[in-house]
Amino acid sequence: MTTNTRIDFIYLSEQDMIRAGVTDMLACVNTMEEMFGLLYSGDYRMAGPNNDSHGAMVTFPESSPFPNMPKPTADRRMMAMPAYLGGNFCTAGVKWYGSNIANREKGLPRSILMLTLSDADTGAPLAHMSANLLSAYRTGAIPGVGARHLARKDSKVVGLLGPGVMGKTTLAAFIAACPQIDTLKLKGRSPQSLENFIEWVKATYPQITTIEVADSIEAVVRGSDLVTYCTSGETGDPQSYPLVKREWVKPGAFLAMPAGCNIDEGMEHAEVRKVLDNTGLYHAWYEELPKPAHKYVPLVGVRFMDMLAEGTLQPEQIEDIGKIIAGDAPGRLNDEEIIIMSVGGMPVEDVAWGTVVYRKALELGIGVKLNLWETPELR
Repeated sequence: MTTNTRIDFIYLSEQDMIRAGVTDMLACVNTMEEMFGLLYSGDYRMAGPNNDSHGAMVTFPESSPFPNMPKPTADRRMMAMPAYLGGNFCTAGVKWYGSNIANREKGLPRSILMLTLSDADTGAPLAHMSANLLSAYRTGAIPGVGARHLARKDSKVVGLLGPGVMGKTTLAAFIAACPQIDTLKLKGRSPQSLENFIEWVKATYPQITTIEVADSIEAVVRGSDLVTYCTSGETGDPQSYPLVKREWVKPGAFLAMPAGCNIDEGMEHAEVRKVLDNTGLYHAWYEELPKPAHKYVPLVGVRFMDMLAEGTLQPEQIEDIGKIIAGDAPGRLNDEEIIIMSVGGMPVEDVAWGTVVYRKALELGIGVKLNLWETPELR
């Protein structure tokens, strides 16, 4: 019997990824919807004892005798995020996540990401790819999947806090799901970020004919059919996280939160539907974190976990988007209900979208072919 031990894989730069379709938001939303079906059926694995962990993070001490050791500055993360996804994907992968908000002072993005995609049987590499755009688009696509199933079909007004990369991809996904959108209300930290974002919106989505710069978070939320917070910042004090007050939210609004968020007692009320992108992910976080967990992970879904522990929320009041997509739970029930969805981000999303882009790159002959070995020295 003759065996072929040669292993080749492809390297995909950011420009290669663009040519292979990583910025095709509608395709990404469709891929994420398919991925949620596999999550709901259980045909996936992530890290941790319950197979739902976000990943493994390297943490740094406040002080160290080693002068070159990184300090735990704002949004400092070094993290490995592994996953396997079955179905039509049947691949595994790991995203390496390096992040530091001070990168911006060096002209770099806050996060610098790479994904290694592997054969699920042998573990051999299929591709090593630039993952900043991949991660941004898969993150933004999740609110789009939520809007497809939970927003009013006639949604026209988006309220967006944080005009950065995540804001761009979330808006793109909202438009893919709700094509009648024509108004954007926007709040950012700096005039330059607002100006750049508005220029991008005008060039990319001429259907948005009204753009309003809001002077407060309340103004972002009031009157909006779709609301998203896409800011980054320090964790530790939930009172400092961007707030949603029930009195600001119009009947029928859908809120998708892929970044830090806190809610008032009105939003905590049972009449506001609370949806998670993967319930197991939040339970895994809660098991791993000190309490209250919302101090350490600022996502509103983690606040839901604290509410469970406090007894102010019952398990049946938390819904899973995968169950809704599968048709085993209802989507929007009426035009008046308010729905808030937490978006945590999962490595199965990277594997799903990375697999689609990798296969397109192979089809189009994109990327640099690299050889791991002809025959391994050690076996």
